[in-house]
Amino acid sequence: MKTRHFLPLASLIVLFCACGETNKKEVETTPEKEPIEKHHKKHQERNRHHSGSANAYMHKKPVEELIKNFESPERDAYQKPEKVLQYLGNISDKTIMDIGAGSGYFSVKLAEKGAKVIAADVSEEFQEALKKRIENNKLENITLRKIPYNNPSLEPNEVDMVLIVNTYHHIENRSDYFAKVKTGTKSTGELVLIDFFKSETPVGPPLDHKISIDQVITELKEAGYSNFDINVDLLPYQYIIKAK
Repeated sequence: MKTRHFLPLASLIVLFCACGETNKKEVETTPEKEPIEKHHKKHQERNRHHSGSANAYMHKKPVEELIKNFESPERDAYQKPEKVLQYLGNISDKTIMDIGAGSGYFSVKLAEKGAKVIAADVSEEFQEALKKRIENNKLENITLRKIPYNNPSLEPNEVDMVLIVNTYHHIENRSDYFAKVKTGTKSTGELVLIDFFKSETPVGPPLDHKISIDQVITELKEAGYSNFDINVDLLPYQYIIKAK
């Protein structure tokens, strides 16, 4: 397993991109503030387009079928949760928010490793299903938190880690959203983001719903993150980004 380290990213001239894509910014000759405003507006419009279509695409299926897919052996085969948990290191007694927790696929596994987990999701149906799972299996160290689409609902410095798996492309106004995530994370903590390469893969959302590594990095830099660790080798179809 090879891990690339980028500390700090701002000092790099070229950012490695597993997807073979680079974000190109338009050069404008209009007054000084206009390119910045247009740049942010374009990001926000693209975020709304992708998140809206991604949410609609996912919810074409009933929640029961989604949960079955989320918890399937087929997912285990490519998601490799044990390898992901090893990659996260010692999480015992750490407070971790799992954004887009869904059926609790990672929330339960994090709790089993001793973490104090906040399983967060925008879906009332997913939260109800996870509540029943917690009660039926007498699971400990997991609390539920229904969150709005535009806010992670974190208190300042509330968590040691935020984990977001296969959910980044569902979020609107991502730079603003993850600025709030950063505020809710302790100064010693980190954001861990796992999502699909922007390429054709046997699993995952359609290509036009996927977000490239360098677009993620651009948006997270706008949110206030400056240090990144990018892993493109651990999982067959997904990249992992640790951000501080």
